[in-house]
Amino acid sequence: MSHAPFKTATITLIGVGLIGGSLGLALKRAGVGARIIGVSREETLREALALGVIDEGFPYEALVEGVRRADLVFLCAPISRILSQLSEVMLAVPDGCVVSDVGSTKRALVNKAETIGRSEVHFIGGHPMAGSEKSGVGASDPFLFQNALYVLTPSQGVPEERIEAMVTLVRSLGARPMRMDAATHDRVAAAVSHLPQMIATSLVNLVGRLNEVDGLPLQMAAGGFRDLTRIASSSFAMWRDICQTNTEPIREMLGAYISELIAIRDKIDQESLADNFEHANQIRNGIPRDSKGFLHALYEVLLLAEDKPGVIADVASRLAGSGVNIEDIEVLKVREGEGGTIRMGFGKRADAQKSVRILTAAGYQVRLR
Repeated sequence: MSHAPFKTATITLIGVGLIGGSLGLALKRAGVGARIIGVSREETLREALALGVIDEGFPYEALVEGVRRADLVFLCAPISRILSQLSEVMLAVPDGCVVSDVGSTKRALVNKAETIGRSEVHFIGGHPMAGSEKSGVGASDPFLFQNALYVLTPSQGVPEERIEAMVTLVRSLGARPMRMDAATHDRVAAAVSHLPQMIATSLVNLVGRLNEVDGLPLQMAAGGFRDLTRIASSSFAMWRDICQTNTEPIREMLGAYISELIAIRDKIDQESLADNFEHANQIRNGIPRDSKGFLHALYEVLLLAEDKPGVIADVASRLAGSGVNIEDIEVLKVREGEGGTIRMGFGKRADAQKSVRILTAAGYQVRLR
């Protein structure tokens, strides 16, 4: 396998919206793909061509024509549509083609790909843990996948070299590849993504009904309630496919959560409730603050910075000059005239330790967290 897989490939994006369009721009920015083809609605294709997202476009009615020369295909649509398109795509692409997707559940897609019966076509499910409150190809962003976890779920029989090629491609997008089987992905997603959505939706509905019945003032809902229930604003149109293709894992996690709530209810007036708080604090404090999507740790360095222009630029240039890459950066606290704390994330402990030495020698107050 060459160092830059798919560099000269013909890549087809089926569905050129936010994710498909961002993939197109990210691929072009990374120098991956000799030709990017889009399959979408006519008006979307015109906009995508004008924005330089794709090089050539085909309407959905000509999907077969859009994939027949492809070396790599991404299905970028709601899961139900991907399921309806998958057979046609896998039967139309040439031998050796890799077919992937961006759906947020994986087991139904991998299972269907394995039943189609084209062993010379390789399905590698994908789930980029990235998104935006915006939609449509006009919102495409070549940096959408930067620092995002990107899960890959290969179907059975995919050659290892093809999987490694996809891992390399994902890294070229600036994302962090993680390989797992589809069932594990869906169970983890049910716990850390789908269950929170159901909790937020249920809690807002509960409080809304209390307001209707008892007139409880919703204006008392403070930051904690708003933070916890932010995702309750999500539309069911987006969640319908997730719930219908990951039903049992979501039900499993709801059942487990209900058991946790019952256990807390039964000890709500007891000192032993402190154990629940302490355990939750330990787990929550161990969750990385520096990654999108599923948990994936970086090594953190905290820097105390004065409130003056050019501090971040100076820090970044010193580290870049020594070959150290900052994978994530965030201003945690700042007061005008006093300065604040900057958190930096590094992919390797050695890089984090090296950054501490470099910045300490430059007079900065830094520490490894």
